[in-house]
Amino acid sequence: MTSSGPSGKNLKSSPIEELIGVMERLRDPVNGCPWDIEQNFDTIAPFTLEEAYEVVDAIERRDMDDLKNELGDLLLQVVYHAQMACELGEFDFDDVANASAKKMVLRHPHVFKNKSIASASEQTDAWEEQKASERSLSSQPDANSTLGGIAKSLPALLRAYKLQKRAARVNFDWPTVEGALDKLKEEIEELEVEISSTNKSKNREAVFEEIADVIFSAANVARKMDIDPEAALRKGNKKFEKRFQYVEEMLFSDGKKPKDATLEEMEYYWQEAKARG
Repeated sequence: MTSSGPSGKNLKSSPIEELIGVMERLRDPVNGCPWDIEQNFDTIAPFTLEEAYEVVDAIERRDMDDLKNELGDLLLQVVYHAQMACELGEFDFDDVANASAKKMVLRHPHVFKNKSIASASEQTDAWEEQKASERSLSSQPDANSTLGGIAKSLPALLRAYKLQKRAARVNFDWPTVEGALDKLKEEIEELEVEISSTNKSKNREAVFEEIADVIFSAANVARKMDIDPEAALRKGNKKFEKRFQYVEEMLFSDGKKPKDATLEEMEYYWQEAKARG
């Protein structure tokens, strides 16, 4: 894609201009792609979320080639939303980029102005203070709350972590990890009581509530140890997947399908998988 410069010569577009141009063509109401033309913010949002997770997955696998491709896919999502907004006369990609640049300058006065910040910890505090100031000017209903601005569409475990971090900033927090751990033990005991109830069908809602409390409390213990519970659970998922696939592999080598094996047989290979690391 080219454009004409002052001399009349064609000037090659930048890569981002190329991408924006591609999206404009895809969304063209006459000659564009029928599928792309039909999309809106709501239908594209799940793809945006999926692409963000695929970026994280590539990072965790340390696959730089895949990361390059996934970042491109995520960038396409930004261009997609910006194009739809442009069609509505709301904003375009340049507005998105300019707003982000201005926000970063505003949140880094120690870099772009004369304010002195000595450590990463101080920068984190200053960052949160600036975000709080920005939220206070927002029209969102919870703008003045300590917990305001934490997206409700975040994965539940990640949102729990962010809620806890925000509450901790105003000292609503256990002084040590032991306090958070004791709370987790307390919630587990309460869950055990509800599970042992004789009327399990009637007690289902209570069990639901206690499980929620256990998971929330476990996330809080992770936070106190400076561990992202979402990242920890992703690692746990991968560990389970690797070990279970080993169990399947060993059962297949015995001429069995997992559904035909006994729990004892699967447990034997599970322990073997654990020993293998």
